Amino acid sequence: MLPTLRQLQYLKLLSEHGSFSRAAEACHVTQPTLSAGIQELEKILGAPVVDRARSGVILTAAGQEAVRRAEAILAQAEDLVQAARGAGQPLAGRFRLGVIPTVAPYLLPRALPALRAQFPKLKLYLREDLTHRLIAALKSGALDAALIALPYDMTGLDWAHVEDDELLAAAPANHRMAAFERVDPESLRGDDMILLEDGHCLRDHALAACGLEPPRGGPGEEESFAATSLPTLVQMIGSGLGVSFLPSMAVAAGLAENAPVTIRPLNTDHSSREIVVAWRAGSSRSAEGRLLAQTLRDLPPAALSPRHSDTHLPH
Repeated sequence: MLPTLRQLQYLKLLSEHGSFSRAAEACHVTQPTLSAGIQELEKILGAPVVDRARSGVILTAAGQEAVRRAEAILAQAEDLVQAARGAGQPLAGRFRLGVIPTVAPYLLPRALPALRAQFPKLKLYLREDLTHRLIAALKSGALDAALIALPYDMTGLDWAHVEDDELLAAAPANHRMAAFERVDPESLRGDDMILLEDGHCLRDHALAACGLEPPRGGPGEEESFAATSLPTLVQMIGSGLGVSFLPSMAVAAGLAENAPVTIRPLNTDHSSREIVVAWRAGSSRSAEGRLLAQTLRDLPPAALSPRHSDTHLPH
């Protein structure tokens, strides 16, 4: 006898919620029903999958392995259902798309109208989150695809190119780099560097592109300032707190339009990140992931609105 999908779902939810009552509520069954399902699963596997403790449910080693495999099996089953429902109709029905915060506000306003026009049967569900959490959701089957930026560890994933997003130097309006058309990253080493906080992949992309080390405080001091979002980062730069790097996609969308900042292209050959659509390797929705990437590639460029007079965008 083999475990049923329902039993595997019970186990997955039990792992996520840590209690029988909350797991039962999440899958809309009674607690005795869920408990009986877990007991039957243990009989089939020939090993206990949970230890019941006062503090909650604790997975055994066998339970942890069972959850890992259950997530993959459930994801494949979900793929099967979605593929059958959308057979012959690409990007139709539910599609769960993750987007990183440094892309979502700047690409989606152009992308969503085009997707609605080209795929009227598409029901798009969006989740904005940091890269590592989006990738975990892809691998567990909680997302169908994600818009993320490379380089990043893409083990277990496939992806399709959308665009290269150039990184630009940004400084207060009266900064010395305003006198130059392009900026050598080395020339910024003596300035206070402000970046997005840890967890944002743009932080690592900017440092890698410019060959710089993460900013640190002096002995006994806290780490240098970090911003939680690109709009906050721009305000910190405009207030004279330091210099940083901004993605061209965001600048073209008006991110720095009303801030007293100077923006210049970097004088280096590798000052960009690659925006891609990623999906789980082997997913039945890979063709739709590629189609989504192609649709985004075909979008017209962002219309450039009036800029601060000292802002230079790359041509």
